Amino acid sequence: MNSIAQQLKARFEKAFTAAFGESYAGADPMLAAASNPNFGDFQCNAAMSLGKKLGKPPRAIASTIIENLDISDICETPEIAGPGFINLKLKPAYLEAQISAIAADSRLGIESAKTPQTIAIDFSSPNIAKEMHVGHLRSTIIGDAIARTLEFQGHDVLRINHIGDWGTQFGMLIAYLREVHPEALTTADALDLGDLVAFYRQAKQRFDTDETFKETARQEVVKLQAGAEDTRHAWKLLCDQSRREFQVIYDLLDIKLTERGESFYNPLLPAVVEDLTNLGLLVESDGAKCVFVDGFTNKEGEPLPLIVQKTDGGYNYATTDLAAVRYRIQKDNAKRLIYVTDSGQANHFAQVFAVARKAGWIPEDVEIVHVPFGLVLGEDGKRAKTRSGDTVRLRDLLDEAIVRATKDLEDRLVTEERHETKEFIANVGRVVGLSAVKYADLSQNRASNYVFSYDKMLALQGNTAPYMLYAYARVQGIRRKGEIDFENLDAGAKVILQSDAELVLAKHLLQFNEVINAVEGDLLPNRICQYLFELSQKYNQFFEQCQVLKSEEPLRTSRLILCDLTARTLKLGLELLGIKVLERM
Repeated sequence: MNSIAQQLKARFEKAFTAAFGESYAGADPMLAAASNPNFGDFQCNAAMSLGKKLGKPPRAIASTIIENLDISDICETPEIAGPGFINLKLKPAYLEAQISAIAADSRLGIESAKTPQTIAIDFSSPNIAKEMHVGHLRSTIIGDAIARTLEFQGHDVLRINHIGDWGTQFGMLIAYLREVHPEALTTADALDLGDLVAFYRQAKQRFDTDETFKETARQEVVKLQAGAEDTRHAWKLLCDQSRREFQVIYDLLDIKLTERGESFYNPLLPAVVEDLTNLGLLVESDGAKCVFVDGFTNKEGEPLPLIVQKTDGGYNYATTDLAAVRYRIQKDNAKRLIYVTDSGQANHFAQVFAVARKAGWIPEDVEIVHVPFGLVLGEDGKRAKTRSGDTVRLRDLLDEAIVRATKDLEDRLVTEERHETKEFIANVGRVVGLSAVKYADLSQNRASNYVFSYDKMLALQGNTAPYMLYAYARVQGIRRKGEIDFENLDAGAKVILQSDAELVLAKHLLQFNEVINAVEGDLLPNRICQYLFELSQKYNQFFEQCQVLKSEEPLRTSRLILCDLTARTLKLGLELLGIKVLERM
C-alpha cells in the first residue's frame, strides 16, 4: 500500500503536468508534514521554487496548482498560506478507509521491496580468545536490527560474522597451550580453558618477556599456515571454546549469524595479490606491496598506502577485507554490502572500497557502504570501563541489566500488592532488562556516542523499552478485561474517527510504511525507535481520553480495532529491533 505522502506526491505530479506542461511532470512537490497541526497535515512548498522558474508570484503558482489538483477523495479543500504554501488536511473518511485497509493486512500495509536483493551484512565480529565487551554491543544489535528490517522487506540477507580467527597472535596462544595443556593436543575432546581472557593475558605476558617463547610462538605461526595437524588442532580448540562463549551472548540477545572468519578467506589472499599485480596497481613501498589511491594521506600529508602484503610476505586485515568484498560480490552475488563497525574504522573501509573500485571488482549495480557507530560512554562521559579500568564485559553488562530489571519489578509488585510466580518475575525481568539495553542503544543516532545508564534505560517513562512494552501490555489488558478476541473482530466493522485523539493516532499509524522504507535506505534504526515512542505517546493519550470497552457500538468495535492495530504495530516495530513483547508486566 502506498503511503499517504506517496499518494499525494503522485497527485501533485499530475497537477504540475496539467498546469505547466510535460517538462514539469517530475517536479518535486516538496511535501512535508505540517509543523502546525492547526494548519493541516501536510504542506506543499513547491510554489516558491516553481515561481522562480516560471517568473510568477508563488501565491499565483500555488493557486494554479490547486486548480489542477484532484485530491478531493483524500483531503479537504487545500488552503494557501503565507508566501505560497499549500496546506492540506486529510479527510476523516479517507483516514478511516486507510486504517481499515491496513488493519486487514498481515503486513500492516507495508510494501515488500519491489526488487528484492541479496544483501551481505558484516556485523558483530569479535576476536577469538577475547571476550565480547561493551564495544561489540553496538555492532551486534545495530547489525541485527538492520538485518531484521531488510529481511522483513523481502531481501535475502546474509548475516556474516567476520570473526578474528587467524593471524600471528595464534602462534602465541598455541605455544602457551602446549605448555599449560599438553594433553589438549592428543585428545579430540572439547577443552575448557576456563577464563579465556586470563589465558590470553598470560600468553601475552610470556610472549613479551621470554625471547625463547617468542621464537616458539613464531614457529607455531609458520606451522599453522603450513597446515601442521597438531597445530591446527590446537587452533581449532581455541576457536571452539571462544565460539561457545560467543554463543551464550548471541542466545541472550537472540542474534542469528553465519560465521565466516578471517580464516575462511585465507586461501583467497594470494589471488588478491596476484590480480592487483596483473592490474598494475601494486607498488612496493618500504618492502611491502601496497596500493595507492587518490584522496588518502597520512598526518604529514603524504600519500597513504593500503598495505596488501607485508615485508615478510604475510597478509593483513586489508587483504582479507579485499578478498571478502570479491567473494561477497562474485560468489554470494550480493548487490548491497553493508559493514557495521565503529567509526574509527571509517578510513580503513573507505580505502578498501576505493582499492576494490580501482581494481574493477565493484560493479555499477552493487552498493557498498560502511555503517559507522560511535562509542558507548560511562556516566562520566568517558569510554565505558569497570572500576579497575578494564573494558566492560558484555556478559556482565547484560546480566546486570536483568538483575536490575528484576529488582525493579519485585519492588513494584510489593507497592502494588501483586503476587506473581517466580517464573513470571524471571521472564519479565529478563525481557525488560535485555530490551532496555537494546533499545537504549538503537534509539540513538548510531553515528553518535551515547552515555550508558541503567537508570535511564529502565525508566517506565520516556523513550525507553519499558515504556513501549507497557503500551503494548496495556492493549492486552483491554483484551483480557473485555474478553476480546482481536483476531475475530467484525471484519466489516467501520472505523470511526471522531475525537482528535483518534485522528492523531490514526494518522501516526499510517506513517509506519514511510519509516520502514526510510530505514531500508539510510540504515538508521533509531527512526523506528522514534516512531514507536511517538506511537506509544499517542496511544496513551487516546487511552486516557477515549472510552473503549464502555463505548456504545459501533464506536466500541472501531476503538478496539485502533487498539489492536496499535499493538500489532508496536509488536512488529519492536521485533524489527530484536525486542520481544510481554502480554503482562
